[in-house]
Order: sequence, then C-alpha cells, then structure tokens
Amino acid sequence: MTASPDAGRVSAGPVPIVPDVWQLPFPVGHVHLVRLSDGGFAAVDTGVPGSAPVVLEAVTRLAGTPDALRQIVLTHSHIDHMGSAADLVAATGARVLAGAADVPAVSGSAPEPPATLTATEVPLLERVLAGMAEAGTPPLKHVQVDVELHDGDILDGWPEPAHVLHVPGHTPGSTALHLPAAGVLFTGDLMGTGPDGRVVLGPFNVDRAAAVASFRRLAALPGVDTLCVPHGVPVRTGAARALAAATPETD
Repeated sequence: MTASPDAGRVSAGPVPIVPDVWQLPFPVGHVHLVRLSDGGFAAVDTGVPGSAPVVLEAVTRLAGTPDALRQIVLTHSHIDHMGSAADLVAATGARVLAGAADVPAVSGSAPEPPATLTATEVPLLERVLAGMAEAGTPPLKHVQVDVELHDGDILDGWPEPAHVLHVPGHTPGSTALHLPAAGVLFTGDLMGTGPDGRVVLGPFNVDRAAAVASFRRLAALPGVDTLCVPHGVPVRTGAARALAAATPETD
C-alpha cells in the first residue's frame, strides 16, 4: 500500500476488468464497480474519505446518473474501504452491506480492532498514514449497515449470484465475493499484488494466522481466473496459477 498527495483522486476513469466489472484505481484502496442486472451498480468498497465525488462521476459515466448506485459492499471496516460510504449513501440512498463481525466498527458502535503489526509493517503503516495526512484526507464518517453479511450468503441481482465468503484475519468480519461462473474473486485486503505482480498476503492483520488460513481457503476455490484486489494491479487471467504460487506464510 502506498499513499500520495493525490490520495482520494483517481488517475483515470473506470477501467474494465471483465464484462460488468470495472476498477477505479486510487493511490490507496481501489474501488470496484459492478453492473447489476437491473442496470444499476454496486460499489465494492468506497476508498478513503473524500473519494465519493470520483466514485459518483464514474457511476455517471457508466450509467448516466449517479443515482444508479444501488449497493455498497464493504469488504471490511478499514478507512480506505469504508471511508466514503457515508457520503455515497447521502448522495444516492444506496444500501450498505458488510460482514457481520465488522458492523460495529463500520457503524461506530465499537472501536476498530487494532492490527498486530510485523516489524516490516510498522514503517509501512507510518508511510500510509503520513501520505493520507499530507493529502488532507477528511475525517472518517461512520455509516449504518443495512445488511449484515454471513458466510454462505448470496447477493442476488448481480450479473450472476455473488457468493459471500467470511474470511477473517485481516479484520474479524473481512468478506470476499466470488462469482463462480465468471471466475471472478473480490478478495478484500486478504490479498494484494506486489510490484512484480505476485499475489501476496495483505498487511495489517488483526490475526495473521487466521488471515493465512483464509488466504488458503480462497486459493483453493475452483475456477478462479480473475482477482479484483484493492491494492496493486488486478490479476486479469491465470489467477489459479498465481494463487498456487503464492506463499502467504512468508509475505
């Protein structure tokens, strides 16, 4: 993860990943947009606070109106993922969905559980926070969750049924979304890609052992070809091979 004075600004418009799925690349925490079967859109994560205008502009480019944003699916409760959810709800009335165990942190009824940092993660987190401060990132606004997600739930109205996977470790309620027919996996921060494109375990986990176990669960899913990751570049094809070559224990 990196941060820059342009945190909260996207460098280009929505980038197609697979049919009906686009990435909005941000310096911190990419957002993904998914066209729903009714012509509306879902956002998977929302970027840091202050990102809402860019997300709404992208929805408008794709759908003709920002009101087409129907759903906001939060993969977890960190500021670079839920940071603009409240502003997007205020602008569009979109419903918020999040993993049940992360709902207290998303809504503000309980504090964010602290990560257990490795020695190499301490300076990385310092750089991320410094970059967000330099960018003038607004304060976090909490948001109410309309739908609590649990393992095995299925989101209807997507291009195909989206399977909800509870993958704890990064946060208690971290959630991945799997579209089996399309071979697409939205990983949340459980996974990212490094500068060389290698799939790696995401940093800043509340329970590293649980995160590794969740990583292995996702790596074992059949037929995964595309990884939509919040940090790094997407794996557009050959994700199964990339996952087989990953070594989360040593990341």
